Amino acid sequence: MERPDDRHASALRFATELVAWVATPWALWSYSWVLAVLSLVVLIGLPTVFSTPGDKANVIVAVPGWVTIVLVLLQLVAAVVSAWWIWSVWAAVPVSLLAAATLVTERPRWRLLLAGG
Repeated sequence: MERPDDRHASALRFATELVAWVATPWALWSYSWVLAVLSLVVLIGLPTVFSTPGDKANVIVAVPGWVTIVLVLLQLVAAVVSAWWIWSVWAAVPVSLLAAATLVTERPRWRLLLAGG
């Protein structure tokens, strides 16, 4: 299977990741600064360390495609839940739409990841 052109998917995915990286620690900070820092370690660190060969140029720890998909879903859920938790509706609705668009554009990549490369 040929790798899909995922420039749009990558841009949407990265935008959603940025929201997760900002909103999640912000939401957790009032409860515990340790949880806020841990959320960054999970949201940034895990996808950096664990990746599927063929999906990224540099793989530190190789994992099957479904693990990469779960890590993306974790980012999407963190972005949406955190946005609704701490921001107004006018900010949370666009984040939800961004996450939904990311889900749609990620499908070709996910099919490839599940097919094994």
